[in-house]
Amino acid sequence: MGAGPGDPNLLTLRGAELLGKADVVVLGEEAHRALLRHAREGVQVVEADDALTGLVKRAKDGGLVVRLCPGDPMLFSSITEEAAACAAAEVDFEVVPGVPPATAVLTYAGIPPATAVPEFRVVDAAQEQDWSSHAACPGTLVIYNGIGEAVSIGKALIAGGKPDTTPVAVSSGGTTTEQYTVVSSLGRLQADLKHAGFTEPALIVVGEAVGLREKLSWFETKPLFGWRVLVPRTKEQSRSLSEQLVSYGAVPEEVPTISVEPPRTPQQMDRAIKGLVTGRYEWVAFTSANAVKAVREKFEEYGLDARAFAGLKVAAVGEATSRALVEFGVKPDLLPSGEQSSEGLVAEWPPYDSMLDPINRVLLPRADISTDTLVAGLTELGWECDDVTAYRTVRAAPPPAPIREAIKGGGFDAVLFTSSSTVRNLVGIAGKPHNVTVIAVIGPQTAKTAEEFGLRVDVMADKPSASALAAAVAEYGAKQRQAALAAGDTPRRPSQNRRGARRRAR
Repeated sequence: MGAGPGDPNLLTLRGAELLGKADVVVLGEEAHRALLRHAREGVQVVEADDALTGLVKRAKDGGLVVRLCPGDPMLFSSITEEAAACAAAEVDFEVVPGVPPATAVLTYAGIPPATAVPEFRVVDAAQEQDWSSHAACPGTLVIYNGIGEAVSIGKALIAGGKPDTTPVAVSSGGTTTEQYTVVSSLGRLQADLKHAGFTEPALIVVGEAVGLREKLSWFETKPLFGWRVLVPRTKEQSRSLSEQLVSYGAVPEEVPTISVEPPRTPQQMDRAIKGLVTGRYEWVAFTSANAVKAVREKFEEYGLDARAFAGLKVAAVGEATSRALVEFGVKPDLLPSGEQSSEGLVAEWPPYDSMLDPINRVLLPRADISTDTLVAGLTELGWECDDVTAYRTVRAAPPPAPIREAIKGGGFDAVLFTSSSTVRNLVGIAGKPHNVTVIAVIGPQTAKTAEEFGLRVDVMADKPSASALAAAVAEYGAKQRQAALAAGDTPRRPSQNRRGARRRAR
């Protein structure tokens, strides 16, 4: 099976289907481990250098064995030995094509291989080549396995008649956030690659199509391309934020700083659920997705479902909480149209009216460390609040040593703080982020807490939501990139500005 060029999202549908059914997955290289998300639980994972006879026997016994190969298994990747072993053992085999680097890496680099001239030639430098014959190629020449001999290949192409001004691009880490491309010409290859630090896998692209990269580059020009971004949240809360960061080209690292646990005394929640069912409340207000989760789990414990909310009015503090309720089968009656916070909810909450509201009680299932803002505001509006501890938030265990070192040593380009508690807990379990790291906060209160810990706040969301925070960091990254280009400099990630950081031009 072709595993594709590097980006795990470029796996084919057929590939994902077979991985989901596989009994054994043979990794072609360590990077392929990311594709195991498509495999079923309990699948056996082995390395490519494991004995071929054992794998063939497993297939002979009825198991489905999937052998992952880089790129496309039929392109510069010998599978003849495996195919011959299967045929000899009378084991059926299938070859699943994959997206080859020859097209995908060029696309991610903004180089259309067959647009200007309808000829596209792919060669393997690991095999003996007559470079003079390739020099006559009027279209795009893509060279695999040639990075170690790039300069001599360039000279051979010039000797074969190729003009020394012919554009050349060298790209490594293709289709991943490690992608790194240098544009040069055949005559300048030696000077331009001298300090580039390229390693395989890399592609050399020769031809006029390289000149279109400036207009068509879309991947390496993403606002947070290659940025390593720390997301100090709980696993459940960070998924959508991480997906948004990936869309901006970032590499998010989820580090739990808060662990959500049940309340020490569950009796309070038991009474609240009973009151909810028996008509004790007019409103239920949810201030977090975790509160929705806690109530939902209690419902399941008692054999209840969303129908128990019939006749109740439901409020949600923000979009994330609203989504959690909708997934539960409950559409909120009240959602702040402005600031998504306790203050925003109170600003739009209707005052208690004894003529219209038969009951004046509001159920607030919340965290044990919640502020009193919502209770005070609703009380002032004439409501009686049952403030119930639905879950506890406790500090998570410290992250692994390499993460702690990256936080303190400037290995992260940005850190996104979504609450004051994430600031306190991250500093408590891992230390203060390095001063080159961009500090982004969700709102003024979180900014104040960050400054109390001696952190410089660089970015603040225009509204208190995780999505708005990610967008604000992307805008910051785009402005930094534009400023560098306007000054004639090479755009650099924040982590590249720390002392001793590796320097290379993009």
